[in-house]
Formats: sequence, structure tokens, C-alpha cells
Amino acid sequence: MHDSHSLLGGLFGDPVVDALFTDAARVQAMLDVEAALARAQVRCGVIPAAALAPIEAACQAGHYPLDALGQATALAGNPAIPLVKALTAQVRQHDPDAARWVHWGATSQDIIDSGAILQLRDALTRVEERLQVLCAALAGLADAERDTGLPGRTLLQQAVPVTFGLKAAGWLDALQRSQGRLQALRSDTLVLQFGGAAGTLASLQSRGLDVALALGDALDLPVPSLPWHTARDRIAELGSAFALLTGTLGKIATDIVLLMQSEVAEAFEPSGEGKGGSSAMPHKRNPVGCVAAIAAATRVPGLLSTLFAAMPQPHERAAGQWHAEWETVPEIVRLCAGSLAQVGVVVQGLQLDRPRMQAHLDSHGGLLYAEAVAVTLAGTLGKAAAHALVEEAARRALAESRHLRDVLQQMPEVAAQLPPAQLQALFAADSWRGMADTWIDRVLARG
Repeated sequence: MHDSHSLLGGLFGDPVVDALFTDAARVQAMLDVEAALARAQVRCGVIPAAALAPIEAACQAGHYPLDALGQATALAGNPAIPLVKALTAQVRQHDPDAARWVHWGATSQDIIDSGAILQLRDALTRVEERLQVLCAALAGLADAERDTGLPGRTLLQQAVPVTFGLKAAGWLDALQRSQGRLQALRSDTLVLQFGGAAGTLASLQSRGLDVALALGDALDLPVPSLPWHTARDRIAELGSAFALLTGTLGKIATDIVLLMQSEVAEAFEPSGEGKGGSSAMPHKRNPVGCVAAIAAATRVPGLLSTLFAAMPQPHERAAGQWHAEWETVPEIVRLCAGSLAQVGVVVQGLQLDRPRMQAHLDSHGGLLYAEAVAVTLAGTLGKAAAHALVEEAARRALAESRHLRDVLQQMPEVAAQLPPAQLQALFAADSWRGMADTWIDRVLARG
């Protein structure tokens, strides 16, 4: 996995989110769960109150060399086992009696899963904040550019006119759906894991639920109906929410990359010193932010498939499937956060060449307005006849390098139905807006 200090970390990551998933952060999150467990059990009268301070004092990641923990993890099979052993030894140095109560009633997976949930919750907060900024920028763009026309493109070919405001509103609409999915994770997915050896909490006898509720309160995490050691739909759902956001960001980036093509040149990423250059071609202005977002959208689906493949876990504890999640989930979240950072910079500094957009609307002899003419003629000639007539006119316009309007004016079948002024109006700037403003307003109203 990348980190913010690696060669590729700045390209594919978000330093704040990357910092949440370092080895030290993972260890601290597990220790935060251990400290909260001790607080909850003291509150419930399960362990002596005198044990709390020594345990809390020892729950600092700096006490534990990461290299040694890593080596021990390779032998133990998970990082909680050596961490609990080291934590117990650390507590014992100061209070041998308190050391008896470290990790009381819990199992390794309780600590690892709940610690991971704490990390993911912090990452979610960062992503939601960045996403809100991006959505606000797109809302401003959708409103400001509602009168900016450009060719709509289907199958990468010019089709009919659209507005850039509508294009931005489409991006925003999809991101708003991601906002809803991410928000839902807080109550439905980011929940406590606490079940003991096999989910019964039998080691706590009748106090299991009391401790679970107190632990959930201490960590500010919802307590599910029962432990979910091998029920991993929540993790797959979380990965899916971040993957969907990453895919939407990739779609936005793809649109901008295509608009930046030399032959199109209608929109551009913000420029800057050292940004988007080529090692071989001095004239190049490469869409580096969008490329990073597209790379993330290309990588994340494969990672997500790992989470779905890991769902059929055996009985009460997985035999490798759960372990496959440990690096996969953070990588999905980090790639998503990195993509969001890149697209945020691109959108907030996006440069539009409006005259170029208008020139493309006027290019190709007005062929982009063929649909408007066909729909109008269909009212009297019928859809099939009107379509065939305009199709023939379009072929003739291309073959003779003439404007479609001029060809249509000279066709008796058209002249009989459309006076010159009405035909001229079909090629005017406002003839192609359709519901664009309405759609924009509906999206903005949801913000």
C-alpha cells in the first residue's frame, strides 16, 4: 500500500487519510479499543476500578516497537495476539494485579475489527468533508454554466447540443447519491464488534450485553444485535460505497480527459508549475489529476471483488477470508480519498473554453440540430418520413460540404412544412435546451 511519504503517495493518496491507516495508527486504534474495554468493564463492575489507570496508561502505541510486533504477527497470525501480550507485560511492569484484567473476555477479532471500524470512521469523516466541498463546487458550476452550450457526445461522436451546466449537474447528482450511501454507513455498517471466543461472550457470564453496551458507549459506536465475526456483509457494503464513489469520480475524470483532448480542447485541468508536463514533449499539457482518478477507478473494482469473495466465511471464525480484508479495505478507502482529492482540485480550478464549445456547436454544417428538425417535421409528416428526410439532407450536406439548413431549405418536402423563419429558429442557440434548466434546478434543490 502507498503512504503519503512514498514515491506514489502524493499522486494516489490523501495525506490525512493515509495517516489514518499507517501501522502506528492501526496499533493505536486497537489499543483505543482495549482502553475502552477496560473503562466499560470498570463501569459494569466486571473488573476492579484500580485496574483502569494502569491499563489506560499502557494503551499508547509508542510503547510498542512496530518491527517487533510485525515479526510476532507473522508467527501469531494476527497483530492482536502479540499486541495484547505486549500490553499485558507493559501493565504488569507498573501493576501486576491490573495486568490480570487486560483484554478481559475479548477475542483478537473483537480488537482488530473494532479498531478498524474506528479508523474507517475517521476516514469517512475526512471523505465526507472533501466530498461536500466538491459538491459545492459542482453546484456552482452547474448554475453558472447553464447557458454554456457544447456538443453532447454519444459513442464519442457529436450527437445533439447540451449545456455544460447540465453535464456538471449530472456529475453532482451521482455524487449526491454517494453522500447518502456514506452517511448510511455510520448507523448500519460502522458498528461495534464484541463477541469473545465464539460470539457468545460466555466468559463474561451474564454481563456480556452490559459490557457490550458500555463498550459501544465508550467508543461511540452502535451495538449490533449480535457479534458479526463471520457475517461480513457490512464490510462488503462499506467497500461498495467507497467503490461507487471512486467509480463516479472516475467518470467525471474521464469526461474531463476527453474534453481536454487536443482536437476537442473545450475544458482543461488547472495548470501550474511542474503540473502535467511531458518528459519528451515540451508542448504537452497532460490531465494528471484526472489520470490518477481514472487509475483509482480501475484498481478499486478488483479490490472490491476480494471483499465479496471473502464473504462465505466458515462457522464462527474465518480461515483466511477475514484476513484478506485487512489490507484490502484500507486500500479501497485510501484510493477513493486520493481520487477525491485530485478531482476536487481539478473541478475547483477547471478552465473552460466557451468560444471553442460554441464553435463546435456551429461546426459540421449544423448537423447537431438534425434531431430538432426531424422532431418538428414529424408532427406533420410522421416520425419515419421525417427521419428519412432529414437523414437524406444530412448525407447531402456532408457530401456537398454545405450547411444542413441550406440543404433543407432547398428541399420541397421541407419547404412545404417549414417556412424559412421557422427553419432558421431550429438552428438558433435556444432551440436545443430542452429540460436542461429544469434538470439542473432539480439537482441543485437536493443540495
